[in-house]
Amino acid sequence: MLKNMFSLKGKTTLITGGNQGIGKCIARYLADAGSDIVIFDLNDATKTAENIAEEFQVRAAAYICDVTNPTMIKECMNAAVKKMGGLDCLFNNAGISIHGDTIEAKPEDWLAVVNVNLNGIYHVAQAFGRYLITNGKKGTIVNTASMSASIVNIPQIQPSYNASKAGVVHLTKSLAVEWADKGVRVNCISPGYMKTEMTARETKELRDLWISKIPFGRMGEPDELAGAVIYLLSDASTYTSGLDMIVDGCYTVV
Repeated sequence: MLKNMFSLKGKTTLITGGNQGIGKCIARYLADAGSDIVIFDLNDATKTAENIAEEFQVRAAAYICDVTNPTMIKECMNAAVKKMGGLDCLFNNAGISIHGDTIEAKPEDWLAVVNVNLNGIYHVAQAFGRYLITNGKKGTIVNTASMSASIVNIPQIQPSYNASKAGVVHLTKSLAVEWADKGVRVNCISPGYMKTEMTARETKELRDLWISKIPFGRMGEPDELAGAVIYLLSDASTYTSGLDMIVDGCYTVV
């Protein structure tokens, strides 16, 4: 190869929800690909950032940030830009899930999920896109959607999660078109059932039922999302924007 298209060397990537689960896992892979790392999380991710910096010999920083709060996002992003000298990539990953019957659901449960999963993705993408465009910088965004944007999961009832993730997919496509002439690419990944802290909280019976419906016969590992994210953030995908990449062990195929 004339160059390493998958390298992120010289880039700085912002990861939301980077203190655990998919976000933390992918942050390590991005650092291994050469990227400096910035983590936004509701919890203090300083230790996570320090460990990444030490292990991969990159720069890393962490900020406590509520992705549903545009003012806090702006303040944290300004601080990150000042500390790191700039930002190039965004892995927009923070998310939550609340299961529950629609008839019995409380309004605040719906709002909590939509505020993090859809509004949070929008607010961070807006701030990041504004930073890039106003500074004449090109950049890339990968949002975390879900296979639940394409199918209705069973037997658990989760309309707020499904609807929020469907919104993420269409928001991704909308921003991709809007910012295409600005040099800002926007794509998303849609994971299937993954082994994370979120799915570990479910019962073994439910997890076994999920696995019985996955053609691969197992849940995915967060590591198995890393290649998709690196591809979409790197120069390997310079003609790709508006893509929803489903990574689900063939769950949505059958």
